[in-house]
Amino acid sequence: MRHLPNIICLGRIALIWPIIAGLLGHHYDRTLLLFGVAAVSDGLDGWLAKRFGWTSRLGKILDPLADKLLLVSVFLVLTWLGQVPRWLAVAAIGRDFMIGIGAVIFRFGWGPLHGRPILSSKINTVLQISYILLVVIHAAWGLPPEPVLQALAVLTFLTVLYSGGAYLHEFTRRALQIASQA
Repeated sequence: MRHLPNIICLGRIALIWPIIAGLLGHHYDRTLLLFGVAAVSDGLDGWLAKRFGWTSRLGKILDPLADKLLLVSVFLVLTWLGQVPRWLAVAAIGRDFMIGIGAVIFRFGWGPLHGRPILSSKINTVLQISYILLVVIHAAWGLPPEPVLQALAVLTFLTVLYSGGAYLHEFTRRALQIASQA
């Protein structure tokens, strides 16, 4: 049972292609269901890992990887389809790229990057998932109204900028702290 969170992460990764195919085929009902399952699985695997202590080194890599692959893929396709503004997709994907590159640089320059996701990143992930869900619901049924989507896009954008800056600050702070101890 201790590998269940990792299996759930792999399931989320396996859902990416059917979600993308659903979007490209304009099968929004199916896409909504699959994306909803993926979103719930994100919370479920984290809860199981914390609740029962079923954490692993693999899980610490798989969980954020599954999240990033899913969100980046969906943002790219929805932007391609003209349903997500380019500025939001560029910001969201750029943030993830910056965090990934920052983590690699930190790892090779200063050592392992121990820690948990920061609160602003968790809020940003929830907003990105909520925004995508509402964009797909809007594509399927025309709801919520466009001004609601635009407001959520701006709010998501602001959390992308804030959480990206917070990660940059945290990486820099930890690197300077390690350098001052050497």
